[in-house]
Amino acid sequence: MAKLLLNLRNVGDDESFEVGQLLDRNGIAWYRTEPSPWGISSGGIWLRDNEDQPRAKALMATYQAERGQRVREERAAALRDGSAETFSSLLRQRPLFVVAVLLGMLAAAALVLLPFFLLRG
Repeated sequence: MAKLLLNLRNVGDDESFEVGQLLDRNGIAWYRTEPSPWGISSGGIWLRDNEDQPRAKALMATYQAERGQRVREERAAALRDGSAETFSSLLRQRPLFVVAVLLGMLAAAALVLLPFFLLRG
């Protein structure tokens, strides 16, 4: 029976590709299911053989620790050289988008809080 190794929700194509390569290099049989177009299922990377799960989990733990460190270093370097996207850089590049998102967030918060204000009155 197959075992889910990696849920692909919020996982970039580069990461899922790297995980596939990692499993291939280590001789672990796997397959990928794609996320549904409507967001109902998130897709995943599955192990074909249950016996591979402990080894695959250990490989994933090492991979994720190394990837996390690499991504943090890349982010720090981008912040140092000014190429990282920040709120202020996004506001300068796409002011209408930022204002629209902020207004949407305020509208959503107002709708959520509205019943509490109506009950008080």
